[in-house]
Order: sequence, then C-alpha cells, then structure tokens
Amino acid sequence: MLRRPVLVSLLSLGLVLGFSAPALASSGISNAGFESGLAGWSESGSRDASFTETGGFEGSTRLTHSASSAYRVETTQAVTGLARGPHTLSLRVRSDGNQPDAYVSLRNCGPSERRASIPRTGDAWVRLAVTVTVTGGRCTIVLHSTALAGQWTHFDALSFGPGSGASGLAIRGADVSHVTKNEDHGAVYRDFSGPRRDPFRLLAANDVNYIRLKVWVDPADGYNNQADTLAKARRAHEAGQKLLIDFHYSDAWADPGKQNKPAAWAALPFDGLRQAVYDHTFSVLSALRAQGTPADLAQVGNEINGGLLWPDGRWDNWDGLAALLTAGSTAVKDASPSTQVVLHLAEGGNNGGHRWWFDQAVSRGVPFDVIAVSHYVYWHGTLGALQANLNDLSARYGKPVLVAETAYGFTLAEHDHETNIFNASLAATGGYPATPQGQSDALRDLLTVVDGVPGALGVFYWEPTWTAVPGAGWDPADPASGDGWENQALFDYSGRALPALKVFTRF
Repeated sequence: MLRRPVLVSLLSLGLVLGFSAPALASSGISNAGFESGLAGWSESGSRDASFTETGGFEGSTRLTHSASSAYRVETTQAVTGLARGPHTLSLRVRSDGNQPDAYVSLRNCGPSERRASIPRTGDAWVRLAVTVTVTGGRCTIVLHSTALAGQWTHFDALSFGPGSGASGLAIRGADVSHVTKNEDHGAVYRDFSGPRRDPFRLLAANDVNYIRLKVWVDPADGYNNQADTLAKARRAHEAGQKLLIDFHYSDAWADPGKQNKPAAWAALPFDGLRQAVYDHTFSVLSALRAQGTPADLAQVGNEINGGLLWPDGRWDNWDGLAALLTAGSTAVKDASPSTQVVLHLAEGGNNGGHRWWFDQAVSRGVPFDVIAVSHYVYWHGTLGALQANLNDLSARYGKPVLVAETAYGFTLAEHDHETNIFNASLAATGGYPATPQGQSDALRDLLTVVDGVPGALGVFYWEPTWTAVPGAGWDPADPASGDGWENQALFDYSGRALPALKVFTRF
C-alpha cells in the first residue's frame, strides 16, 4: 500500500524457516546432495569455481559456485533411462544475487531447454522447481553461474522425477486501481518501441492475466468507487483478464497503519456496521456479476494485520473483527458464489505474526478460501523468509497462497513534487540496483521464489501504471497531491514500458 508505519509489537513475531517440501524420487541422480564431493557430476568453464564444502541444506555438504575473480562455470549431470512425459527438478539454492547470469536448467530433454533463474536469497535456502517434457529418454541437469568476483551460489538437495511440479503461476497479476484517474489527467502508456497502447491490452499482451482493483466506499475524487470499479472491470474483461476485487472498507487508503471507517458508517452501532460491510460487499460484487464481469477473487479487507474498521474490528477486539470478516465473506458468496474469498496481510516474511493472526481467525470460524500477503523486499524481509512463510501458511491452514502486492524501483530520480517512497536507503535494503535491470531482476526473483512454493497461485504487481501526471496524486481529497510511486511503475517517465513487464511472460 501507500504508507507502511511500524505495526504493533504483538504482530512482529519471529520467522519460522524450517518447512521442507516433499522431495521427488531421485530417478537416477547420482550424488544428489553432494555428500560424495563432485562424484557423478561434470564441470565446464572455470572449474575451480565449482567445489563442495560443509554447510548443506540437507546432510553436511553443499555445492558452491564462487571465485575471487569473474567466472563462468557449469556443473552438470546427464540422467538416462527416463520415461516420456513431464519430469520435475526440485532443489534448494541460496545466493547473494545480482550475478550477470545464474540459473538451473533441464537441457537436452526434449524440444526446448527449461530454466529457473537463481534469485537473491541471502542466507536463507529457497526451493526452485523446473519442469520439462522428456521425449528422448534422457535429460541433463545444469547448474550455471556467470558471476563477478566474490559472488556466490550454493546448491543442495536435488531431486528429479516424473510429474509436473513447476507448471507456472496461474496468476500473473497487476493492480491498476489508479489507471482511470491517471488517464483522465493525461497519462499515456506506450509499448516497448514507443506506440501508444491501451494499458489493459498492453499488460495482457505481456501475459498479465489478472487485474486487481481496490474499492473505496465514497472517495472524495470519485475514483475507486463502485462505478469506477465496474468501468475498469469491463476493460479488463475485454482484454481477457480475470479479476481480484480488493475491499478497503474506507473512503481512502486502508493498510496496517490506518483502517478508518467510511464517513457514512462512522456513527453506526456495531450491528449496523456489520450490515454495512455486507451490503457494500454484496452491492459491488453483484453489480460486477450482473454486467458479465464477475470477480474471480475478492479480498475482505486490505492488509488487515491490525484488523479493519477501527476500533470495532481492531486486532485487540478479535470477536468484533471476526464478525465483520464473516459478514464480508458471507456477502461475497451470496453475491457471487464462484468468487473465492481472500484474506490479505502485509509483511510477507512475518511467519509468527501471520500464524497468530490466522489462528485467531480460524478459531472463530471466519470463512475464507485463499491466503494473500504483501511482500516488498525492502520492507518485509528476504525472499527466503517469504517462501518459508508461504510454505508454512499453505500447509498449516490447507489453503492456496498468493502475493497480492509487490514492486521495486527502476530509478531514484523524481518526476514530480511528491517525494518518492522508494529511495536510496530502501534500494540498499532491497539489494537490487535502482535501474530498469534491477527492477526486472527483483520481480523475476520474487516470481521464481513464489513459483517454488507447491500450490502457490501467483503474484500481483502493485500499481505498475501509476505514472506521475499533475492532478492524479495519492490523496483523493487533495488535487495538489503528487505521486510517490512513479519510480516503481512498469513504465518510464516517457510512458514507455520497462523491461520488467516482460518478466511475466516467463512464468
């Protein structure tokens, strides 16, 4: 969301990083955990940059790629005697990131090579998975690093066997809630070569198959209300995209630091407030269904770590919060039975806080179908922490998971009078340079890590079309407000699509 104040300390609990996905049968891999050094593996390129050492994910040993000078190395193994059909490689990696080219791949298996880029993980191990169709009875496992001096990657716990364990993300989404306001104030969107394009169709042409739209109750500027949401939903439908509707239950921004009631609901008694939640949710979703653009997913609240509609539904009044969430969830199903109910928290790496929150919801019978988190690497922790949290939440509660918000900056330059949220300090914390390539790598790495979570649905990029134009600022009550997000859009300051938009096509 737009602002991220620090949460109450009760929600800032520790991480649980120990989840391990079930391994596939090794299907002929020799020395899959490098416990026998490099026996069974071949090397090419800078051979001294590939070696085994202590400190594995499983067992005592791992493979490391690293050197004191720039290097290019591949560690490979051919697996033979394979049946025709899909096979999946699963392994654990960790890396300091930002290598010129580092990936795992399945080569010489069939019509095409399949790769997964190695993400920047820091000290945490993450699971990667790559699936390929075997047609000739053999396949070569490739661990590749083209890196600068001192850059490193660790590999361990490989498994390879029949099955589709990494079939790509079902949701490759974008939240474009601000787009109509931007267009009405003169914003133009261009493809990579310069011609002007409709933003929905341009996103769709780059495999963005879901659109997320926030809904405010009675915003001062008239954007993101029911009528504006219906108009944007029609455009998404015409571009062939599905919908996630994000109810804020406010007249403006709702996030962990503020969950303000709409003005029209401020004086309602609790029963009236609960009915207002139901009526508002039902009205929006039934109208979407009636115009032939039903929501596929609907969030009951936005980043509700601290609850919603304070104080009645604040985190320290869980009975009230549960009643309001249940009212919203019930309205979703009554208005649009096929729509899945999503509960969405910020701080995607905060496993302890998320466990506490969902334990409270489940114990009170709050109905929901999907767990969603926000994860900005410069605010919410490493990608390893994100993957561990998603793995644990999915297993613990038996629900599919997704990332409902992420973004990263492509520049530190300003394009209007509003100070940008993403600055040099956050870029240093995030670990990727504030360049078009850095933005592309950050998005690729997050998608890769989520794709490694068994059963994860996908990822939404937050406000890729929110470029800076006068009058389309962040505050619906202040036309003079500016845009603090334009350096995290997926369009540059001339309105041309940035390379990161193409990342979605890889998943």
